[in-house]
Amino acid sequence: MLEAMPLGKISASFFDRQIAPKLGAARADVTIGPKHGVDFGVLDVDGTALVTATDPISILPDLGFKRAGRFALHIVLSDVAVSGIAPSHLTIAFSLPTEITDEEFAAVWDAIDAECRDLGISVCTGHTARYPGASFPWVGAATAIAVGEHDEIIRPDGARAGDDLIVTKGPAIEATGLFATLFSEALDLSCLAQQAAEARLSDTQTVRDCAAIAAEPGVTAMHDATEGGLLGALHEVAESAEVGLAVDRNSVPIAPGVEAVCSALEIDPWTATSSGTLIVTASPDASAAVVDRLTARGTTAAIVGEVTAESGVQIDGTQTDPPESDSSWAVYESLSESAPSE
Repeated sequence: MLEAMPLGKISASFFDRQIAPKLGAARADVTIGPKHGVDFGVLDVDGTALVTATDPISILPDLGFKRAGRFALHIVLSDVAVSGIAPSHLTIAFSLPTEITDEEFAAVWDAIDAECRDLGISVCTGHTARYPGASFPWVGAATAIAVGEHDEIIRPDGARAGDDLIVTKGPAIEATGLFATLFSEALDLSCLAQQAAEARLSDTQTVRDCAAIAAEPGVTAMHDATEGGLLGALHEVAESAEVGLAVDRNSVPIAPGVEAVCSALEIDPWTATSSGTLIVTASPDASAAVVDRLTARGTTAAIVGEVTAESGVQIDGTQTDPPESDSSWAVYESLSESAPSE
C-alpha cells in the first residue's frame, strides 16, 4: 500500500521508496543527484560545475503582485544560493489562471526582472500561458542555475562532527510573515505586534546572506529551513551528512512577531515553514566570523550548538523526531477557506 502523502513536501521514506529508485538513466556527469533534504543538484560540464534546483512558483495576490513576484522568486533562488555559488541564470514557466490580467502579470514580472537584474541573474528560457483550471497560488515552476568551480561548492551534506551549528533569524519566519500579512483579522494582534510580524516577510530571502558567508573558510554546509520548519531542516542536515546535531533551544534566535502569531494560531513555530532561515555548519575557528559577517549586514545569527558523531537531532539533550508535516499547512488551509471572498 502506498504511503498517504501529507500536505507539503513528501517524507524521506516516500522519497526513498517511490522516487530514489527511479531517476532515469545513470550519468557520470551528475555529481550530486536527488536526495531527500538536499537543496540542489550538480552537473559536471567539461570540468565546470553547474548547480541547479527547481521549485514551484507560488503567487499570492493578497500580497500585492509586485511583492508576490519577489517572494516567489526568492523561494526558487534559495536552494541554489546555499551551494555557495551565486545564482546566475533562471528558467521559469507560468501556468496562469484565466482571471489574471495583463496588468497583474506585468507587476509580477516587473518585480522578478528588477530583482534578477540587481542580483546579476539572466532569464534564459521559459513558458507563459493562461490555462483553464489553473489557480492561485500555484502557477508554475522555475529552475535556478549557478555556474562555478567544483571546489567552490559548499556541499549540502558537508557538516562534520566538531563543527559549530549556526542558525539565522529563527523559526517560523515565513509562516509568521505570511499569516500576519494575509490574515491579520484572524490574528487580532496589537498594532506593534502586527507590524513586527508582517515585517518577517522581508526576511524570507537568503541569496545575499549566502553570498556574505560563502567565501568564509571553514563553512561546511548551508541549508534553508523551508517546509517542516527549523526542526525539519535540522533533521535534513543531520540525515544528509550522517551526523548528529546538539541544539541549545535558548540560543536560537526568535524574531519579533513570531511568538505572537504562533500563539494566536496555535502553531508550533519549530515545525512551521521558515524560508529565509539558514542553518550553517562551520569549523569552530570560523563560526564567529560567519556570525559577524551576517550580523554586519543586519541578519540575526547565533551559534546554537554543535555537530556530533551521533545521529539525529537533540534539543536540550532530548532526542527529537523529524516532523510528520508542516504545522502551518493545516492552519493556512483553514484560514484560506474561512477568509471572506471579494
